[in-house]
Amino acid sequence: MSLPFISIIIPTYGRESILCETIANVLQQTYAHYEVIVVDQTVQHSPETQAYLDQMAKEGKIRLFQVNWASLPGARNFGVRRSQGDVVLFLDDDVQLPPGCLAAHAQNYVDHPEIGAVAGRVFDRMKLADAIPGLQIEYLPPEAMNPGIAWYHIDLVHTTKPQQVLTARGCNMSFRRDIFTQHGIWFDERFRGSAVREESDFCLRVRKTGYKIWYDPAAHLIHLGEETGGCHDISTRSLKYQITFYHNHFLMALKNLTPFQILRLSAKLFDCHVLGHPPCFKSPSPIKIVTRACFYTVGFFSTLGTLVKSLWDNGQVYSQLEQGLSAED
Repeated sequence: MSLPFISIIIPTYGRESILCETIANVLQQTYAHYEVIVVDQTVQHSPETQAYLDQMAKEGKIRLFQVNWASLPGARNFGVRRSQGDVVLFLDDDVQLPPGCLAAHAQNYVDHPEIGAVAGRVFDRMKLADAIPGLQIEYLPPEAMNPGIAWYHIDLVHTTKPQQVLTARGCNMSFRRDIFTQHGIWFDERFRGSAVREESDFCLRVRKTGYKIWYDPAAHLIHLGEETGGCHDISTRSLKYQITFYHNHFLMALKNLTPFQILRLSAKLFDCHVLGHPPCFKSPSPIKIVTRACFYTVGFFSTLGTLVKSLWDNGQVYSQLEQGLSAED
């Protein structure tokens, strides 16, 4: 296989200068065969940001698409349908890439036809600040490949050796195009709000194709982890966010896991995010625990409602909207 053409897809929401800096950084890549697709869900940018985006599009450096809705999985699907690459690479809109990041992603597909997805290393500003100084992990523990508990053992920040993994992080992950076009796997647009676990759901379905998901620490970037904007169409401190956080975890679990794995995930989710035990380290205040338990319960029943509705509506709202508009044209 010759070096693949890579479509870089950057979904964005509510970002200003950091988005412009991310795009400028991406355009400095030494890898020659790529395109940049920006799916912009922002209602209105500052004049400076809009002028920059328009100029980059006019010069042919990016392909800019502006939509009037906010959904991270919807934006990913929207970008894929407009992409031309053999490989599709998803980046967040608040990252910094070293010059060789694209080349590292690409080389895995050239060397290993069994690899269908590449999970890049993420130097996450917030996770690095909270970690043990100097922490390094060569190989992830066996638990990191068990879908029932993996989410509390996968560390793509401090792991230093290439290896097979269960999932990727949404800010730095790439996939062969045929996962979408031949296998018909798309991002599930029922994942709400910040869409937490949407990439995990997608990767669990990719694994069913027989493709491997490969972690390559050489394909690394810096994730700035801005508190607002990006995939957050709602505040991370809002009531709605708390409910959708649990909704999305349960949706991933009920779609992909065995009954025993669902029980293990549900128990760990409660222990960590409700009771606040490590690695979550949340407040032990009884009032806050009860409040979080309410969010947990509402999130679970919200997921059941989503699945019931899915009996007649598959939830691909934004894809269906686009298809409807295309049919009208």
